[in-house]
Amino acid sequence: MVSSVSGVTDPATETDVPQPTRASSGPPPVDVAVIGGSGLYSLFAEGEATRHVVETPYGPTSSEVTIGELGGKRVAFLTRHGAGHAVAPHLIDYRANVWALASLGAKAIVSSSAVGGVSPDVAPGTMVVTDQFIDRTWGRRDTFFDVEGHVQHLIAADPFDPVLRAAAIAALEEQGEPFAPTGTCVVIQGPRFSTRAESLWFRAAGAHTVNMTMYPEIPLTLELGMGAVNLSYVTDSDAGLAPAEGDAPDADAVSASLVFERLAAAQPRIVAAIESIVAAMPDDYSPRELMPPEAVAEVLSRPVSARKAAL
Repeated sequence: MVSSVSGVTDPATETDVPQPTRASSGPPPVDVAVIGGSGLYSLFAEGEATRHVVETPYGPTSSEVTIGELGGKRVAFLTRHGAGHAVAPHLIDYRANVWALASLGAKAIVSSSAVGGVSPDVAPGTMVVTDQFIDRTWGRRDTFFDVEGHVQHLIAADPFDPVLRAAAIAALEEQGEPFAPTGTCVVIQGPRFSTRAESLWFRAAGAHTVNMTMYPEIPLTLELGMGAVNLSYVTDSDAGLAPAEGDAPDADAVSASLVFERLAAAQPRIVAAIESIVAAMPDDYSPRELMPPEAVAEVLSRPVSARKAAL
């Protein structure tokens, strides 16, 4: 049974985040799922969604799942870092989060991300519809197929679904948002930010943004037969451009306080963009088949009572 809780506090604003109405029964099936990044702890208006605990074979999700109507579709929302940004990027149980959303019937996941910009093409304040990532993390549980006898190899050349990306691009164009229709994101381990040398190295490698959570969240989404689209919001210039001798430090260089301050200011834009992307998704959308359906079904049939260590 789900018990009631009080509001949580957004660390960027020190204000209470409205909490939706809780459900008295099990969660209904959904069309789409949204995973909120840093600063995005609530998606629905107060009283217009229900909250659910979704048990998984991998332990608890980062937050309870809220379900409501958005963009003409039934949407499940989960905040990646937990209420009030309580879970560090390297400690998130990505498998629990993705499995929970897939178990609700979602065909697609819209992931929102706060990112640093390492390219002059994506200035702070820009939204990016990411199309590629470079993984620089380590030690994360990054597949559902790590049990002997259940080996599968994911096709991941183009990790973000082209149909969903096209819908996102059209939606942002309609809104008049400043955005980049493509972008490569370097995913770092965190929780520390980049050194200046790393930031310049990422740019030299062809990256546009840097983030701490896109991997393994996106591959896990694909492993469970869902499509993925990412909306990134550039909050800063990562470690900043290397200043010439005597120049002042880059005012957009990353800090936790700067990230949360800018996310708080941009939250209405981010929520509106997510809603428009959800609305633009085709009603008859069908994800690409990147995993054998029987392999996906086997993972989703795993009992929630199974010991986490065994999976």
